[in-house]
Amino acid sequence: MIEIKKLTKQADNKLILKGIDLNVNPGETVAILGPNGAGKSTLLKVLATLIKPSSGLVKIKGLDLKKDHIEVKKLFGYLPHSSLLYDHYTPLENLVFFGDLYGVKDVENRARELVKEVGLSFFINEPVKNFSRGMIQRIAIARAIIHDPQIMLLDEPHTGLDQGAISILNNVVLTMKEKGCTTLMVTHDFKQAAEICDRIIIVKNGKIAEDFKLKGKALGFVTDKYQQLVEGVS
Repeated sequence: MIEIKKLTKQADNKLILKGIDLNVNPGETVAILGPNGAGKSTLLKVLATLIKPSSGLVKIKGLDLKKDHIEVKKLFGYLPHSSLLYDHYTPLENLVFFGDLYGVKDVENRARELVKEVGLSFFINEPVKNFSRGMIQRIAIARAIIHDPQIMLLDEPHTGLDQGAISILNNVVLTMKEKGCTTLMVTHDFKQAAEICDRIIIVKNGKIAEDFKLKGKALGFVTDKYQQLVEGVS
């Protein structure tokens, strides 16, 4: 599904990504852990075609990221730190707008279903500018999946969410996984990563320091591995 070879990204004479090699299989849910400044969000932005890599090869479903970026964009649902929502629009208006961009059929019904799925049907006609951080994030999640993407790129999706919103987000990720969706999720929330992901990648100083499957491994294993690699705790 995703093939990355010798990926580098340089900005302001600083090498942020230092030769990333990574393969992600269809349907995998992968958590990307690492300290601030490690290059996690930069990697996601490169995959989302928001910034260009300095060198290396990236293929998505066999499509070259550089040559076929327009086709590649259609495969992704991207949730960055900002919601990308129009705050004077209602949830319904936002989702219909973004759904139209992707050519979603019967877009209004699809939008209503998603508003219900994220638990905000009561507020469907209220302007987003009146919403709490958690409510905005719920609609942003719906925006990211309005077109049933084949790949989700989530950058710190649990930040600022209450427990109810966290459960909704996790259910969305797991539901999309059942549909065959592949997910890459940058996160500092080890608990959520251990609960919904089946693979962990730890990034340190622009390189992949560790890559392991989660099957049969508990939260404590993830925490210990991270502390050993990143914090030097033995």
